[in-house]
Amino acid sequence: MTSTQSQDLPLWVQDRDKVIAASTDAEWRYQTPPDYSRSKENLAKESLCNHVEGSLEAIVQNLVRTFEMEVSFKSNPQQWLSVVSDKFHVSTNGGPEYTAAELGNQGTYNLFMADSEHYKASEESFESSAKIFHTTFPQGFPWEVLEVYSGPPNVAFKWRHWGHFRGEYKGYAPTGETVEIVGTSIARVTDDLKIISVEHYFDNTLFLEKLTAGGKQTNSETKGSRCPFSSWFQRFRKS
Repeated sequence: MTSTQSQDLPLWVQDRDKVIAASTDAEWRYQTPPDYSRSKENLAKESLCNHVEGSLEAIVQNLVRTFEMEVSFKSNPQQWLSVVSDKFHVSTNGGPEYTAAELGNQGTYNLFMADSEHYKASEESFESSAKIFHTTFPQGFPWEVLEVYSGPPNVAFKWRHWGHFRGEYKGYAPTGETVEIVGTSIARVTDDLKIISVEHYFDNTLFLEKLTAGGKQTNSETKGSRCPFSSWFQRFRKS
């Protein structure tokens, strides 16, 4: 497919920056549109695949990246261009299905990770879960499509998520390791390539084992990075 032909594709399967630029009336979760310039730099350096513009792989990758952007930054699911919001549902590893509204309220991390020994999704909010993983991966947590096994209407594909573990994870020391998740997903899409449903399959146990491999940090290890007002704040909260 040529560049001209790819521009004739629906907006939500083009580059997500084009979606952001066109979303002039969007209700942004943090008041301003997201900036993916650093993410683009990381992707250019670290991606395993360089999909041809307009290829099925590039279209699927753009659609999922747009979806991830909209879930993370557009607070109103009715404004998500990448999904059929009133029909959409998502599940992970055969677990419960969640609607667009539930995903928008709880965030992708909480619905993907669920409750386990090292992560309690039921105790985290959208904001707290985002903060945890932004702290853990301060350079970002990029995502790419590795392979596409089938085209629309049921799109099966293999993907990779990765990040450099350079910030603490819930009190566990960073190892500096590149932590990677490889999984598969099946997305059911409309004729114009909006997502109706998506099922994700990946091993989150292995992911969390890597995030806790450095062991718990001691008070002396964390003291130097603690806010000077934290002890006062803790006393204030208890009073």
